[in-house]
Amino acid sequence: MKLLDLLHRWGGGVLGLILAVLGLSGAILVHKEEWIGLPHVGDARVSDPAQLGELADRLLAGANGGESLVFASDRFGLVQLREGTGGLYASQTGETVARWSSQWERPELWLFDLHHHLLTGDAGETVIGVAGLAALVFIVTGTILWWRTRRTYRFRLWPARMTGPAIRIHHRDLGIMAAPLLFVVALTGTMMIFRPVAGAVLAPLSSPAAIEADLTAPRFKAGPLAADLDWQAIIIAAHQAYPDAQLRILAVPKKSGDPVTIRMKRAAEWLPNGRTMLWFDPASGALLDSRDALKMQPGTQAFNMAYPIHAGKVGGLAYRLLLTVVGLALAILGALSVWSFWFCRR
Repeated sequence: MKLLDLLHRWGGGVLGLILAVLGLSGAILVHKEEWIGLPHVGDARVSDPAQLGELADRLLAGANGGESLVFASDRFGLVQLREGTGGLYASQTGETVARWSSQWERPELWLFDLHHHLLTGDAGETVIGVAGLAALVFIVTGTILWWRTRRTYRFRLWPARMTGPAIRIHHRDLGIMAAPLLFVVALTGTMMIFRPVAGAVLAPLSSPAAIEADLTAPRFKAGPLAADLDWQAIIIAAHQAYPDAQLRILAVPKKSGDPVTIRMKRAAEWLPNGRTMLWFDPASGALLDSRDALKMQPGTQAFNMAYPIHAGKVGGLAYRLLLTVVGLALAILGALSVWSFWFCRR
């Protein structure tokens, strides 16, 4: 038990600050749609395919490859055009509301990058994945260590004093209170970063190879992007294929030979951007192939639920508030772990 306690303390002292950053940024991002104070952000979502096609024609006029459109949702009434490191928000009538040339000009963008990549790209994402695995270990070992002193449990949001013993008592009691949902958040986040973790968790439902096949886009030999491509016809064809689905993302080919990709969310899907995919020839606009998310392997459908559970995209306001509390608890646990380990003498 002493070795377990030593490992728990050292792990928290080393990784606590990263977990604190993830907890605080996650608690802020879960309410992103509510605090982006821009005109038309509260507009009702337009669902008419013809109107959406006209909007795409207007915003993608003169696109030079690599751009994508993220359409309005029920909680966010603006359309986002992504242009490399820059982009813009537009109303659903095509009026530009905000434009940026760098993510640093938009708080929701750099906060998202901080939470997902620690502002350092793929290397930061790997560090976050390791921290997520460590968090799972902390929760399990912390629960084992708490069990010995369970009769002294007291509900407390802050230490009685900023001393080492008081912080450790507070850490023990706050940690066990947040442990169940914190375990779910850490597990779903780690599953999204490390596919082997997702494969191990979902193995009873589907094999890792079957899940990977569902998530891998097919290869096509498509023509070059036509300058006069009829985006409206493509969007109408997508809605005809899946009448119950919301149009979520339209991706322009990044290089010659890649297809136009449409991403849709069917009514029964939890994933906010859906996983129902359609691919169109960028030269002619002809439908090349499609993939229905509701017909994917059971393991893939379970994997598609990881992000909405992790980010509070299901469950409404009550669940988002619960995630906010857990995120703040993680921030307190991580920050005070570092403080007590490095700056408080026994």
